[in-house]
Formats: sequence, structure tokens, C-alpha cells
Amino acid sequence: MPNIASILKAEISRIARKEIRAATESLKKQSTEYRSQIAALKRQVAGLEKLHRKSSRGARAAHAAAEDQETAGTGLRFRSKGFATHRKRLGLSAAQAGALLGVSGQTIYHWEAGTAKPRASQLPRIDALRKLSKQGAAAAVAQVMG
Repeated sequence: MPNIASILKAEISRIARKEIRAATESLKKQSTEYRSQIAALKRQVAGLEKLHRKSSRGARAAHAAAEDQETAGTGLRFRSKGFATHRKRLGLSAAQAGALLGVSGQTIYHWEAGTAKPRASQLPRIDALRKLSKQGAAAAVAQVMG
């Protein structure tokens, strides 16, 4: 005849497992539902990021086209390599050229490196700088900086 204590212990274990299974089943369902919601949100975020990149590319292209249109209206062009060559031909430092044009020397370096472009409003001053001789540039620097 089996021991009553072992039968009681086995029955208590069986009932406890049944209760735990019932409690964890609802948690498993909630967890599965949350994971599917998270996956849907990740897909939505990825789609929105893609749309944002696409629209920002379009905005940048429109901005560049507007700048090109402004430049085309004046008939003036800017080439970074040509600007750097002319500045060196005039014997001007970047700071001196910047003082003549009303910008910083760092801006001049950015223009020459091609990382930035001058604004359309600055193109007439750059054109005037192109027309200066070496002596005229030295006199203009002495007047502006001196």
C-alpha cells in the first residue's frame, strides 16, 4: 500500500503545475502579441525613415536647382579650382581674400576644397576679385585690413 504522504505530495505537485500552466499561458499569449506589435512598429518606422530620406533627397535637389537657377540668372560661374588658382596668382592668403569678399578665411578654404559653394549674392564680389591685378589686390587688402 502506497504511502499517503507521497500520494498527497504528487497530487499537490500536479495541481501546482496545472495552475502555473494556466497563469503562464496568458503571459505567453500577451508576449506573442507584443512581439508582433513591435515587429509591425519596426516595419512602420523603417518605411517612414525611407520616406524621409527620399523626401530630403528631393528637397536637397530642389534647393540645389534653385541655387543653380539663381547663378544662371547672373551669368556668373564659380569653379573652386579656378578660384584657388587665381587667389594664389594674386598672392593673397585665404584670410586676405576672405576680408576682401566679406567672409572668413575658413570659408575660402571650404570653397576651394569644394565642400561649400558661395551664395549667389557673393558671386559679384568674387567676379570683381577676378578682375583685379596683383597690385590692385595688394592695394585693396591694404585698404580693407589696414
